[in-house]
Amino acid sequence: MSQELWSAVDRYLTDLLVPSDPALEAALEASRAAGLPPIHVAPNQGKMLLLLAKLQGARSILEIGTLGGYSAIWLARALPPGGRLITLEANPKHAEVARANLERAGLGEVVDVWLGWALDTLPQLAAEGRGPFDLIFIDADKPSNPDYLRWALELSRPGSLIVADNVVRGGEVLEGSSRDPSVQGIRRFNEMLAAEPRLIATAIQTVGSKGHDGFAIALVTAGP
Repeated sequence: MSQELWSAVDRYLTDLLVPSDPALEAALEASRAAGLPPIHVAPNQGKMLLLLAKLQGARSILEIGTLGGYSAIWLARALPPGGRLITLEANPKHAEVARANLERAGLGEVVDVWLGWALDTLPQLAAEGRGPFDLIFIDADKPSNPDYLRWALELSRPGSLIVADNVVRGGEVLEGSSRDPSVQGIRRFNEMLAAEPRLIATAIQTVGSKGHDGFAIALVTAGP
């Protein structure tokens, strides 16, 4: 199967199941215009995040890695009245674009964009008692994924859901001798999922407009 075919199937599914949405399309256009890298989730993946959050009944969501706010819009739309989403972004330009996109989508009062390296802001969240979160989505720099998982466990509760993107990386995750820090970060992350007794976890491969990759999904079964 080819990338062209995967992308065509994605377009078919998106056209059928993910109706055109001005706020989401504007977020993508603003991100492109600002020169942000096109590494956001695909539309059908964004809707999957919304469905997971709704199935979870999430009232509090933490996102690690904001980019232009595209996935944050999907997740925030799943929140019930009074729900909150905190999203962490290290790049000031990305955070600025995300805030504007969230305001345009009518979610500026629902989502807090925290600027700073996540490994600095995550301890701050814990110190301020911002957790536990019902759902945590990890989609930031891959070498830090093991640390993000440790903090996700710290900021969760039994019953929380942890979701991580890009856990296959075009099959490079098989390469134990890889010198790519992102591949090694994902391998350590996947190994932690397998070994952590507080989690029930699995991962699925995905193919589509974003190429060959995958999501990990883990349910927290016990507290810290």
